[in-house]
Amino acid sequence: MTKRDYYEILGVERNASPEEIKKAYRKVALQYHPDKNPDNKAAEEKFKEAAEAYEVLSHTEKKQQYDRFGHAGVRGPGGRGPEMNMEDIFTQFSDIFGSSSPFESFFSQGQRRVRKGTDLRIKLKLSLKEVANGVNKKIKIKRYATCATCGGNGAKDGTAIATCSVCQGTGQMRKVANTMLGQVMTTTPCNACHGEGKTISAPCTTCQGEGRLLQEEVLNLQIPAGVSDGMQLSMTSKGNVPVRGGVPGNLLILTEEKADDLLKREDNNVHYNLYISIIDAALGSEVEVPTIAGKAKVKIPAGTQSGKVLRLRGKGISDINSYGKGDQLIHVHVWTPQQLTKEEHEILASLKDASNFAPNPSSKERSFFDRVRSLF
Repeated sequence: MTKRDYYEILGVERNASPEEIKKAYRKVALQYHPDKNPDNKAAEEKFKEAAEAYEVLSHTEKKQQYDRFGHAGVRGPGGRGPEMNMEDIFTQFSDIFGSSSPFESFFSQGQRRVRKGTDLRIKLKLSLKEVANGVNKKIKIKRYATCATCGGNGAKDGTAIATCSVCQGTGQMRKVANTMLGQVMTTTPCNACHGEGKTISAPCTTCQGEGRLLQEEVLNLQIPAGVSDGMQLSMTSKGNVPVRGGVPGNLLILTEEKADDLLKREDNNVHYNLYISIIDAALGSEVEVPTIAGKAKVKIPAGTQSGKVLRLRGKGISDINSYGKGDQLIHVHVWTPQQLTKEEHEILASLKDASNFAPNPSSKERSFFDRVRSLF
C-alpha cells in the first residue's frame, strides 16, 4: 500500500515551523486517540500514521532526508519505514499532551512513563559499487543489552523486588502549592525509588542491579541501492537498553560514500574520463572502459573530437525510489603526444599541410566555442 505524504497527514505546509508541526500532530493525535475511539481500528491506524509522520518531521535530519528522497529516504536497512507501535508512541510523545491531559493515565501506562534507552550512532563507509547495487554488511557494535540473569529488572534471581512504599508504586510524588493563581499541582520523581515505582532489596550480582550489560553484537545491515553520502538509516530497538527495563533506543547509521579512483558520481549519473590517441580519434576504435558493474566496450566513431561525451544508458546508480537508473557519461579527451621520435616527427610533418588536417569546426562546434568565449 502506498504511504501517504507526511505533510498531508498532519495537514501542514512543507515549510511549516517545528512548533506548527508539533501543534498539528497534537490536534490529529487527539482526534484519533484510542481513548476517544475505542475498538476503532481505522482511528487506531490514523493515530499510528500521525505518530510516524511526526517522528520524521520533528527530527531535523530525518526531515531533510524525507524532503529530499521521500519515504525512501527514511527507510531503515531492509527497506522498512519508521513504523511505530503503541508503546513507541506513548513512550516518545507523551510530552505532546502535557501532564494535565485527559489522556495522562493512558500515556503513563497505568503508573509511570516507560523509559527509553539512548540511540547509538555509527558511520558506515560504502564504495561506489556498494552504493550502486546495494549490499549486505555485517557490523560489530557494543551496546547495553538486557541482563540475561535477572531479565532486566536488576534484582537477584529476578525476584527480589518490592513496590516502593513511599510513592506506592507510581514513581512520582505530587505536591500542591498555593500561588497567586490558585492551587497548582506539581509532579516530581520519587526520591526513594528514583521514579521507578519499585525497590530492589538484593541486586543482581551479574549486572550489579542495572538490569543491563555492555555487550558486543554482530548485526546484518541490508543497505538499499541508491543511498547517498550523508543519508541516515536506522534499525529500531538496536540501541541501548535503559537501566532496569524499558524500550531500547535505535541504531542510527550515517552513510559515507568513499571516493572511487576512476568513476565519479553526480546524483544518479556516473562520469568517467577517457583518454584516446589522435590516431584512434581520427580512425575510430573500440575501447574498454570501467563501469560500476564491471567492464564495458565502447565504440569511438571516426573523427571524434576532444570533449565529446558518450552515454551508456542505465549504467549509473539505481534511484532509491525505484524510478530507474542513471547513466554513465564518458568524457573523451584526445591525447596529444608530448615526445616524438624522429620518424614520428617526419610522418606528422608530412601531413601538416594536408587539407583534412586543417581545423574545420562545424557551425554547432563554433557556437559552443562562442559560448565558452563569452564567459570570459
